[in-house]
Amino acid sequence: MSKRNTQQRRHTIVSLVNEKGEVSVDQLATFFATSEVTIRKDLTALETNGLLLRRYGGAIAMPSEIVSADVEDNVSIRKLAIAKAAALRIRDHNRIIIDSGSTTASLISLLGSKQGLIVMTNSLNVANALNELENEPTLLMTGGTWDPHSEAFQGQVAESVLRSYDFDQLFIGADGIDIARGTTTFNELIGLSRVMAEVSREVVVMVESDKIGRKIPNMELPWSNISTLVTDDGLSAEAKEQIEHQGVQVICASVE
Repeated sequence: MSKRNTQQRRHTIVSLVNEKGEVSVDQLATFFATSEVTIRKDLTALETNGLLLRRYGGAIAMPSEIVSADVEDNVSIRKLAIAKAAALRIRDHNRIIIDSGSTTASLISLLGSKQGLIVMTNSLNVANALNELENEPTLLMTGGTWDPHSEAFQGQVAESVLRSYDFDQLFIGADGIDIARGTTTFNELIGLSRVMAEVSREVVVMVESDKIGRKIPNMELPWSNISTLVTDDGLSAEAKEQIEHQGVQVICASVE
């Protein structure tokens, strides 16, 4: 099916969900005369973009309070702009790591046109969303110990698995950016992030501009380990210059 038909189908699914409040995978498969696998991929993509919520066997409309918050708050718009700029760096057949986090997860819906990708992740949410893409990238999981704080696998097992591979790119977020030092995080488990950076030729940090200058006690990745920072156009010229002085390429995505 063409991309245009896929977009039309997904637009109609959102309309049906908003009208009925809840729809099932079987109902949608019958309505569109397509497979349940295709419908599940549609629902995953739509949930990633914040247009509905998945439920077992189907989907429900976004609660009105969440929709209102999203309309009033441009955080999700900024994340999508950052993800679009980051996705342009990915080529067919690249081997990439996508770390856990909402900003990095925004990448997934933009990978549908990339062929032959190999993707490693430590996040179940990222893994499930990748598995729903029509181009079906090869999916690798780190394994390890589940950390409820980061909602991702961590620990020595995960680090050992990562060291068995090499990757073209790592896409990773941050809770804050110390302009003089690098990325900072609330999470005390930083070992896996550092190993991810070690095994990747290019380290791409994806973070909204309002987190830049936010100093959090736990230092994660120093600037010497970071190749590229992708942020939004809210970054000041002064901060951009200071980060570039650290030898990091800075990309400021335009927020429309």
